Amino acid sequence: MMPITDRSLMSQTVGSTGPRRAPTMADVAQLAGVSHQTVSRVLSNHPNVRESTRADVLRAIGQLGYRRNSSARALVTRRTLTLGVVACNPTLFGPSSTLFGLEEAARDEGYMVSAVTLRRYSAAALREAIDHLSDWGVEGIVVIVPHREAVTALAELRLPFPVVTVEGGHDLPIPVVSVDQWLGARMATSHLLAAGHRTVWHVAGPPSWLEAEERAKGWRSVLEEAGAVVPPPIQGDWTPLSGYRAGQELAGRVTAGAAGRGSPEVTAVFVANDQMALGVLRALREAGLSVPGQVAIAGFDDIPEAEFFTPPLTTVRQDFAALGKASIRLLVSRLESGTTQGDDERVVIEPRLIVRRSSTPY
Repeated sequence: MMPITDRSLMSQTVGSTGPRRAPTMADVAQLAGVSHQTVSRVLSNHPNVRESTRADVLRAIGQLGYRRNSSARALVTRRTLTLGVVACNPTLFGPSSTLFGLEEAARDEGYMVSAVTLRRYSAAALREAIDHLSDWGVEGIVVIVPHREAVTALAELRLPFPVVTVEGGHDLPIPVVSVDQWLGARMATSHLLAAGHRTVWHVAGPPSWLEAEERAKGWRSVLEEAGAVVPPPIQGDWTPLSGYRAGQELAGRVTAGAAGRGSPEVTAVFVANDQMALGVLRALREAGLSVPGQVAIAGFDDIPEAEFFTPPLTTVRQDFAALGKASIRLLVSRLESGTTQGDDERVVIEPRLIVRRSSTPY
């Protein structure tokens, strides 16, 4: 077989008029002077191909701009190498970081991701999303289930392919991967108690969110074990504005405590996420209170901006890369073994406490 030259390649591509049709595998084979099967072996990275032949085929592919038809490949291999993801509230840091971690992990495993985002979970919306992903030929899906509404919707469905859930504090017979929210809250609360505070107040996330529920449980369990007073939690909705309003309430309690009218006094606060902690910090600063001099603060998530807050925020870091990797690995293992859902396997990722100036003056 004669080696391909630039002249021979060009002779195949010039002189046409009108729109060019997309090059086919047969075009590549003709230009490279090999069989259709040889081109297929090169595309599949088959080892039984001479390096000189492989080079000729790859050169022809580059010259023609050939792209392998994934639909045709799926017909032959019965594999699309595509995974689906269903997510809700992707504008929030946790869900968006989880989605990014899943996409990165899927690429590392050789899969593409097709994602559907929902404004809110319902059985109808979830069924529509799964039908959409099924039409796209996904081999399995990851469902991010951050609140009870999602769990209820998922429980009502019969799932046509392997499914793994993320952040699902539920009892459904579906594999789940999650960060230990309860442990993270205990870390933050224990840290504040160890600094000498008699109790720790809590700005909580929305009660329907499983993560908020677990963080509140972790906070409360540490106080109860220490024999400390458990203050009434202040309800937030994950936003800085709700944190700001909670901070105003806390600042009022600090003032009341200083005047001998408040109990228990506010000297430490565990905030259920960093965005709300930002609002709390501003409200305390506007009230003339120093952090951590008068009130120590700890958050949750470790958003990229947390170390640039004033003061830098002590917080609990979630490893979203590990979360994505474990979720995709769990799903891929089921695809490779032919196992469908029906078990209750749990993978738990441990969080990490990041101590900064907002909780300690040193």
